[in-house]
Amino acid sequence: MLTIQKMDETMKQFQENLVELEIEAEHLLLARHQVIENDKMRNGNREALTALRKRARTTKTSIPSPFESMMKDIGRSASRPLVSEVCATCGNHNSDEGTWMIFQGTDVFASIPFHAAHTILEADQARLDYEANKLQSYVKEKSFFISEKGALADKISPGVLRSLVTLTDKPKEQD
Repeated sequence: MLTIQKMDETMKQFQENLVELEIEAEHLLLARHQVIENDKMRNGNREALTALRKRARTTKTSIPSPFESMMKDIGRSASRPLVSEVCATCGNHNSDEGTWMIFQGTDVFASIPFHAAHTILEADQARLDYEANKLQSYVKEKSFFISEKGALADKISPGVLRSLVTLTDKPKEQD
């Protein structure tokens, strides 16, 4: 009778571990799906920003910094301000020109100023980049947890997965 009771406890523990593993695997699959959706949105935003830069005939590095502008104009007329703020995306483009934009999650088109359109897109891009990094960390964490439980032992050894999970992403240095 004692062995049957011990066997029932072992089976119950095994079943609990299996349920926990399945829940974690489901979370991992959902996170991977969210990473894909996030990447689609990031690519769409990036394409829209590129189209706006082409329309304004600028690139990320084509607009001089306020310091460069000030140094170039320093010997000129004193009636002009020393530093004029120049948007890196707008450049000399009319920032009040209307730009049609569809708002995320809706089917509403609106004509908004050029400067506002690219500012919204740049803010969305920064938010999506942050969310992508957070999701990738979550996927690494869940993969590591599942590997530690032994579920991925036949595909990826825990040592290899641990080394992948402990890798850190370093931000790119801007030119």
